[in-house]
Amino acid sequence: MALITRRPHYNVTFTVLVVAVGAYSLLQSMIAPVLPTIQSHLHSSESATTWLMTGYLLAASVATPILGRIGDLVGKEKMLVVTLIGLTAGSALAGVSHSIGLMIVARIVQGTGGAMLPLSFGIVRDEFPAAKVRGAVGVIAALTAVGGGLGLVLAGPIVSHMDYHWLFWFPMIATAAAAVGAFVFVPESPVRGTGGLSWLGGLLLSAWLITLLLAVSNGSSWGWGSTGVIGLFVATAVLIPLWILAELRSPHPLIDMKMMRIPAVWTANLVGLLFGVVMYTCMTFLPQLLQTPHAAAGYGFSADVTKSGLYLLPMTVTMFAGGVLAGRLSGRFGSKPVLFVGSALSVPPFVLLAIAHDRSWQIEVAVALIGLGVGLAFSSMSALVVEAVSPDQTGVASGMNANIRTIGGAIGAGVGASLLASGVSPAHPLPADAGYTHVFWLLSGSAVLAAMAAMIVPNAARIASARGQLQPAVPEQLPTDWEREVEREIAD
Repeated sequence: MALITRRPHYNVTFTVLVVAVGAYSLLQSMIAPVLPTIQSHLHSSESATTWLMTGYLLAASVATPILGRIGDLVGKEKMLVVTLIGLTAGSALAGVSHSIGLMIVARIVQGTGGAMLPLSFGIVRDEFPAAKVRGAVGVIAALTAVGGGLGLVLAGPIVSHMDYHWLFWFPMIATAAAAVGAFVFVPESPVRGTGGLSWLGGLLLSAWLITLLLAVSNGSSWGWGSTGVIGLFVATAVLIPLWILAELRSPHPLIDMKMMRIPAVWTANLVGLLFGVVMYTCMTFLPQLLQTPHAAAGYGFSADVTKSGLYLLPMTVTMFAGGVLAGRLSGRFGSKPVLFVGSALSVPPFVLLAIAHDRSWQIEVAVALIGLGVGLAFSSMSALVVEAVSPDQTGVASGMNANIRTIGGAIGAGVGASLLASGVSPAHPLPADAGYTHVFWLLSGSAVLAAMAAMIVPNAARIASARGQLQPAVPEQLPTDWEREVEREIAD
């Protein structure tokens, strides 16, 4: 699809990917702190406004693995351009929306941009020298976390000095530029998957993702024991085995179950689930704690949206530093040790917050450590998945890892909301301080479990031990250093 006839330098491709992923990451989080503002301007109910996040989450979960697989089949750069065009269109629609219904539709369209991450990982693996892949994957993975933190920082100033519609206009400009850059500069994929696409598998995957995420997203508001939530969980329990059976019987499965059973893949996905709980729950409730009026609640920092974002700025900085550092450390020590260190580093700050969260320095020290741990863990986790699968499966494998992190975040947010709601009553409309303590202990435990899961990730020499996973990165190209290493391991 690219207009050029000669493959550009990989740094040109990398620049396009950084702009694209950065803009998408901002859209993930920038709207969260200003939902009350949007609700007021659009004269909407709280339940309807919540769908601005829920609809986005559901669309991203469904589109990410499906579009990632299509990219593996027809060309990653083609699907990257399509995804960027859809993301730009969704942002433009949100920018002109003056009703809650139209904005929800716009957010659903934006959610399809979730496929950008697995497509970007696949393009990096196709285009970069083997020695540079880990570092590039680390930076792009870190951008997903950094963009989330930066969105929380930027949302306040944008809304205060402009209009909330600019939360969509700014990312739209970036995604439009990235779409043009991808069309012009990103070369055709040299590696393609074979076969077709299991539409039944895609339908069943979409169905159980929707029922599961609806259940965990609405558990705190509907009640975990309500008929609706229990019914959704039962439907999920029925649909998952049907999906697995359909994929096992399909000649061209959407998700190759053999791939999902690769030790490095399923262990990285387990860490991803737990780390999704840690990161997304933290980004959901920490701003809420900071914005709680101290005079009314007896705790909190009475911060506005802008000030609460500034409290979280150290997390954004250390996330990016951790992501960049992860590539270098993984190249020297392997991705597994870096994943473990990132997970372990995330435990002390949440313990600190669980014990005490009433001083500014406690928040600032905690968020700086959280950012470093998340940056190291997210980057090394993504690198592990990319290293573990064949080039033609990079998109779908990375997409499922991203999906599993999203599921973890939804579960964490649902449980956290229930912990906070337990102390709310008409006489005391704000959550009790003990509720936040329980949330931070929940995140401490999740980080401990993530570190334990990181310990069972296979060592580097075993990550790609199955011979069927080996395919040249470019047809008729000499084997890469990665492939030679795996060939030697198999021979031994």
